[in-house]
Amino acid sequence: MTQEVIRRHYLDAMGITAWVAKYQLPNALPTEACEWEESAPTPTPPRERLQALLDDAPAPRRAASELSATSDVTASPSAIRALLTSDQPGQAKHAGEPPVPAASPDSQPAEAVAAPDAAPAQPLVFSLSCLCVDGRWLVLHAGEMGTSEQQLLINLLYAAGIQPSIAPSITHFTWPQMTNAFAVEDPLDEAREGLAAFVAGRVNRQGWQLERLLWWGALDADQGTLDRVLNVTGGQSHTLSLPVWQGPALASLLDSASNKRDLWPTLQLLGQQWASVSPADTPQAADDH
Repeated sequence: MTQEVIRRHYLDAMGITAWVAKYQLPNALPTEACEWEESAPTPTPPRERLQALLDDAPAPRRAASELSATSDVTASPSAIRALLTSDQPGQAKHAGEPPVPAASPDSQPAEAVAAPDAAPAQPLVFSLSCLCVDGRWLVLHAGEMGTSEQQLLINLLYAAGIQPSIAPSITHFTWPQMTNAFAVEDPLDEAREGLAAFVAGRVNRQGWQLERLLWWGALDADQGTLDRVLNVTGGQSHTLSLPVWQGPALASLLDSASNKRDLWPTLQLLGQQWASVSPADTPQAADDH
């Protein structure tokens, strides 16, 4: 039925009369009064209807460039009188003709003024190793720790009196997580948010209650990058919202006894701070009991 109505409208728009057959339904009562008009109104020719639609169409909007050009040409009456009385190129040559504005000598095409496309920003690239001591102290080390560096870290913690109840597992974190997956707008802020989200995920899964960050620095080009990512100011990492203790890279302590002796007073202070909070007060120790 819908297709039949569309066909009739289409034929009527072309000016073709559609003859519709009328059938009497079986067992139907006859119509008592005819409601058909005796004389149908004269239909409007298709050409006139099309012209009426064109006349009723709204005028097209003028482009912004045309509006700006028109506004630039329109001048005040004093400016027009100055152009008429001067010998400049903008003077009107004949009466009744509008003055032609002089072209600015430093005007340049839009293509020449447009600045070249800026190069896309590149993400910061760094990696670090992460572990947590009894759910209290977060340990970060630049790069991936080797077996000897891991053993040295455990020995330093034990020498300072920091004895974890269980051996901490090491997780390696690399940024960016996916290369060329997303457009980079602010490399530093995105790297900070990525590191904070990684640590927050570990805290939620493991039930940590972090008190301090032990940050073992590096002796390579990544040191400056990781310092900016951790955003350490006044002994506080604003990225992770933790107080920071920063020591040298573990690789620099492997073959240097003097560096270990210089680090010993600081390690003793760390041991005292660790013992200032009873292990029984920590949630992980309570779960062990």
